[in-house]
Amino acid sequence: MDATLTRAAEYRTAVNLSSPDAPLRALLLAVCSAVEERADELTELDRAIGDADHGINMRRGFAAVAAKVDALAAMPIGQATSELGKTLVMTVGGASGPLYGTLFMKLGAELPAGQPMTRAALARASRQAMEAVQARGKATRGQKTLLDVVGPLCELLEGDAPLTPGALVACVHDAAQATIALRAEKGRASFLGERSVGHLDPGARSTEIIVTALADAWQAGAFKGIANE
Repeated sequence: MDATLTRAAEYRTAVNLSSPDAPLRALLLAVCSAVEERADELTELDRAIGDADHGINMRRGFAAVAAKVDALAAMPIGQATSELGKTLVMTVGGASGPLYGTLFMKLGAELPAGQPMTRAALARASRQAMEAVQARGKATRGQKTLLDVVGPLCELLEGDAPLTPGALVACVHDAAQATIALRAEKGRASFLGERSVGHLDPGARSTEIIVTALADAWQAGAFKGIANE
């Protein structure tokens, strides 16, 4: 078994989503495992319209997160989320590092400390995080980036439709798939012009992978016992 598969297997083995003792640790490892297992797919997507390094970079970043998971799991979820973002900034590289780092750092900073985690609080924090990414990347929705998934996710959280793991998965999947029809206007993919149409955006797909892992963890009960205090 190569090193990549070994790491993925180790993450899966470490994930115990039903454990009441370390739910945040399990949640973090679930995301790390999902990114690890899909890294080659992300690289192939990026090969079509980018530098062929998105999966490599994301794998490196979330391996670094997994390496410090015990320290992160001891923090309130807001602080842990911010520290995750800082880790990604320092380790991912390329355009994805600053964008994902900004997303998670702002999200963590905006989660209300010492209060119950509510849908409204998560919606507000997610909107602030999205706006921070827009400012950092000088991008908007519709330009074939991760914002094309984060935006619909914010709208789902802000709406009044039932919020379930299945609803989260469907939202991010449909949003990611919708980038296939878009023309890239940011990053190396923008150099392709119309030739970028017909390809799934790697950043949109990696965002889908992360949110889907969180939704699966929620379904399995990993959010029980997690507080931002």
